[in-house]
Amino acid sequence: MKRNHNQPLPHQTDDLFVTDAGFETSMLFHKGFDMPHFAFYPMLETDEGRAAMRTYFADFFATARKIGAGYILDTNTWRANPDWARLLGHDLDDLAAINKSAVTFANMLRHEYGAGLNVLVNGVVGPRGDGYDPEDVMTAEDAESYHGPQVGIFADASVDMVSALTMTNVPEAVGVARAAGDRGLPCIVSFTLETDGRLPTGETLADAISQVDAACVHKPAYYMINCAHPDHFAETFGEGGDWVGRIRGLRANASRMSHAELDECETLDDGDPHELGAQYAQLQQVLPNLNVVGGCCGTDHRHVAQICNAMLQPVKTRPGEIETLAGTA
Repeated sequence: MKRNHNQPLPHQTDDLFVTDAGFETSMLFHKGFDMPHFAFYPMLETDEGRAAMRTYFADFFATARKIGAGYILDTNTWRANPDWARLLGHDLDDLAAINKSAVTFANMLRHEYGAGLNVLVNGVVGPRGDGYDPEDVMTAEDAESYHGPQVGIFADASVDMVSALTMTNVPEAVGVARAAGDRGLPCIVSFTLETDGRLPTGETLADAISQVDAACVHKPAYYMINCAHPDHFAETFGEGGDWVGRIRGLRANASRMSHAELDECETLDDGDPHELGAQYAQLQQVLPNLNVVGGCCGTDHRHVAQICNAMLQPVKTRPGEIETLAGTA
């Protein structure tokens, strides 16, 4: 399916866009799937896996439709790179087919659930290593070479955008952004942050954004934060600066646990959806361009619905005009 250029992307409009939430944690803890190496993409080739994905995404489409928001539909490719694929018994030919299949399935979901909505298929690029721990940091050139084939498949399949999610370091983010820019794809970089509000490699978010922008001819369309609780980064924006305006998206964790604690957790910490929604509404006051919202570890459709509800309340001030979106919460 070719890109419909009449569909605005998040950085081209002030319209609100919804994403999904903690997909992998939902599949593991809520659905009970066996997920070696925290990878769900092998289940895309099973009837059970596709059915679970349809059920999961349907709730987010429903929230977007109810509030008239756009929807950013992620491909199931966060772990679909050579290092993780090798651990799961897949070679490079398998990997190419897996990434193509993921885009095809996303387009099927767009057709099934997205009529009348601005649905953007988002090619997801995950980190080469662990999303919590940058054990080995590539150069930007090596990262571009490593992630380039996956980005190329997304470009050939005419995705609307590419997102590098849970990036732990600057050079890898630069590599993905350069690969996307070379193929003419809008790229979004989403950093994961530690409890001190810094990248796992120690940079401040302000420095990371400025370094990536400076290293790219085609700069990322915008930046996001994911896989961190708002308490971990809310104070980061206090000093302000132009870099704050480059942030358009948040996909926070429901849990206040550190990444090390989450790695050891055997039960799901899904936090408080209402509290998380209120925290997003507060962050909306300091992030002037925030218009992409969803969740990460521990979150599900309840959290995203509450986030949207909280963020829309200041706009709808007349009594009786505000509907509660998260009726299942």
